[in-house]
Parts: sequence; structure tokens; C-alpha cells
Amino acid sequence: MFEKSLSRRGLLRAGGGLGLASLGLGLGAGPASAAVPASKRFDLTQPSHDLFRSKALHDDTVQQGFAFDSVNRRLFVAQRRNGTAENAGDLCITQLDFDGDQVGSTGSAYGHMHLTGFGHGVSFGAQAVGTSTYLWTEVEANDNGYGARLARFKFTKGTTLSNTSSALTKFTPVAGASEHTCAIDPVHQRLIVRYHRSGAKHLAVYDLAEAAKGNFTSPLADFAQPDLGTRKFQGYAAYGSYLYLLTGHSYLESGNVVDSEITSVSMNTGAVIQGPVITNAGSTLVFREPEGLAVYKTADGETRLFLGFASGLEGDRRSNLFYKNILV
Repeated sequence: MFEKSLSRRGLLRAGGGLGLASLGLGLGAGPASAAVPASKRFDLTQPSHDLFRSKALHDDTVQQGFAFDSVNRRLFVAQRRNGTAENAGDLCITQLDFDGDQVGSTGSAYGHMHLTGFGHGVSFGAQAVGTSTYLWTEVEANDNGYGARLARFKFTKGTTLSNTSSALTKFTPVAGASEHTCAIDPVHQRLIVRYHRSGAKHLAVYDLAEAAKGNFTSPLADFAQPDLGTRKFQGYAAYGSYLYLLTGHSYLESGNVVDSEITSVSMNTGAVIQGPVITNAGSTLVFREPEGLAVYKTADGETRLFLGFASGLEGDRRSNLFYKNILV
């Protein structure tokens, strides 16, 4: 049962900004800043623990990213919609319980949404507004299949939204950026925006409640993403003053070699603090591709950094989540 699963593994908690109104006007992020209060960080060398393995999503493709609603105890996983082109930006968002089972009954009442022309799904956020969940995703997919802007909208199971839907509130956090994705730090209530501008990736940190109102004028931090070299980017998450980056390839691409790595970065300086550190989480999985990072905090006060992996055969890809829980 969902409630049993939550009591066993820990409930999610943290508030969400309630602002809904925004013109979605593009306000450029300010100069580099260093105003994120210091916090502990995850020790990436510590072991990972299973949440679940080999769980089916609504569609059959590889998962891309995932997010937690830390108040309403919900988990959402993004993937490319079945039968759509890689660069179309068409996504399926599946709601899972903490045992990894799809929420809802059969048919259209299943806990999923389809999004048309949104983006790649590498990272997104979930924000509680009362008993509802509002998702923050990329939107307006470009020719490469990545979203040019951000959108915020209510998760409504069994529905399909186009990227022109009136149900969306759209934002352009950084003027002149050609791509935007995001993640939420549910403990400190911050929105982390990864954007592409002038040929490079950058990250900016905002107060979540202010971002929901469309206020992107005063980032707490704004810095260039560290050089990843030839490592394949697969997701990011933030906790306190630290950003976490996930990289690596599927076994098909790496020749069955574990090359999945996590790196921690100071969001006040942009400097690498730890890593890259190899993670062997789910090393026995079939296919095994690193896909997504997210953070949540249990009712007992334990903060966890979650790592996502896709597994399974083509046409039957599965979702797998693991976590690290040692802070230093």
C-alpha cells in the first residue's frame, strides 16, 4: 500500500510557493552571485540503497528524469512518448507510488499525462499547492527536442497538454537563453534552472515562491556548469548550497562498463567539490542507463539524493531508483 510504503521509507515534506500569476516575461539572470547559505552535502563515496527496481512506466521508452512532490507524497517520472520522434519533445509523465507501482486504475484513469512539444525530459520539478501538484517542465521544444522556455501547470491524470495550452504558465528565466530546464530543491524551496546561452550551459538558483510569481530578477547564484569533457550528461539535482550532476552511458554504449558518475559542485563558486565518483548502484541491471537525479527529505528528517536508472529490453524499458543518505 502507498501509505505503508511511505511510512517505511519516509514521507516527503516541504512547502510550495502558491503564486500562479505570471506574464512569463523573460527577465535575464543577473551577474554571478554567491548568496546560497552554506549547508551540508552528500558524501558521494557512500553506498547507495534501493527504493525499487524494474518497474514499468505508462509508456515503454527509457525514463529521462523524475521529481517528487514533497508534500503530497507523489513521485513522477518523465519519458519520451511511445511512437514519437526523438526531437519532437513529446513526453509522458507517469505517477508512481513509492513501491514503483503506477497510481490509479486501468485505462485513461492511470496516473499519467502526455505533453506535446515540450522537450527532452532530462529534469523537471514538482511543487505542492494544497492537495494538487504543479509540475515545472521545459516547453516549446526546439529542433533538437529541448525546451526553449519553462512551463508550470497542474498535474491532471489521463490528460494531454499541447505546448500552446492555456493551462500553462510560461517563463523565460534568462533572457537570451535558447534552452531551459529545471529542478527543485524541496528542502530549501528553491528552483534551479539550467540554461544554454552563448554556446555553454549555466545554472541559476531562485527562491521557488518568487519564481512561481515570475520573479527571476535576483538569482541566489548564477554560474557556468563545470566542464564534463566526454561524459554524457544525464541529470542534476540540488540540496542546500550544492549541485549534483549525473553522467554516464548505457551498457550498450559503454560496452558493459560501469561509467556512471556523480559530481558535487558548490553553487556559490561553481567549483567541483567532490567527484566525479563512480556509482555502482544497480550494476546488475540489464541495459542500465543513468537517468535523472532528485532530492527529498523523510518524515524522520533524513535527506536523500535519488539516482535514476533505466533498464530492460527495447520496447519494455523499466524504471529503477536508488538513493544516498549520508551528509557531511
